[in-house]
Amino acid sequence: MTADRLNVLLVDDELSFRKVLRTSLSVGGFTVEEASCGEDALEILSQRSFDLVLLDLNMPGMGGMEACREIRNLRPRIGIVMITVRDTENDMVRALECGADDYLIKPIRFRELVARLRAVWRRLHVNDNDEPDVIRVGDLELNTKRRVLRRGGEPVHLTPTEFHLLALLMQNQGVPVTHVQLLRSIWGPEYGSELEYLRSFVKALRKKIEPNPSEPRYIVTEPWVGYRLSNPVAGDCVATG
Repeated sequence: MTADRLNVLLVDDELSFRKVLRTSLSVGGFTVEEASCGEDALEILSQRSFDLVLLDLNMPGMGGMEACREIRNLRPRIGIVMITVRDTENDMVRALECGADDYLIKPIRFRELVARLRAVWRRLHVNDNDEPDVIRVGDLELNTKRRVLRRGGEPVHLTPTEFHLLALLMQNQGVPVTHVQLLRSIWGPEYGSELEYLRSFVKALRKKIEPNPSEPRYIVTEPWVGYRLSNPVAGDCVATG
């Protein structure tokens, strides 16, 4: 499937909301199929392939968080965008920890939705032929070809977005990467000012790679600038939040 016409599975228990989104997305160049709950979505995904899943957080039965985890286990390389009415950082981080690549807060702006969906798809299909096969920093080993991260020899599961974020930082080890550079390189040229959004992804990633996420040794904050990937073994880490 090309980026011109992407297959999207829309999962939401509100029929009226699904109809509005399906109509809008179809006009916007997407092929859309619907599921009213997480259980139905898993059944559909076990039988057919999709490029993206647009998943509501709050649903009866299997909730969005559980459904996201199950979908990620079933389809590791599919793009998952969660829809939520919750806008707290903890809720956003929880969604990312469950395997979501992105999230949108209701009410949804259609142009932003289309941009986010296509940005997720681009990240999943980025050409990484120029990247080194393996990048090592401290006890982290990132295999860019196999898309596998090991910490101390043990595998660590990353979502596609987390993988690209960590890879970009590791490729620029010791060099501050600005907020704008990270947002535009990972999410696309239409991004640049969504700092809280970036912080949520960094927080989720820190929980997976840092010995103590509240005192990060790898992903170090450069105040008012961005983030820097530090090598704690080499002693180039500074204590920032």
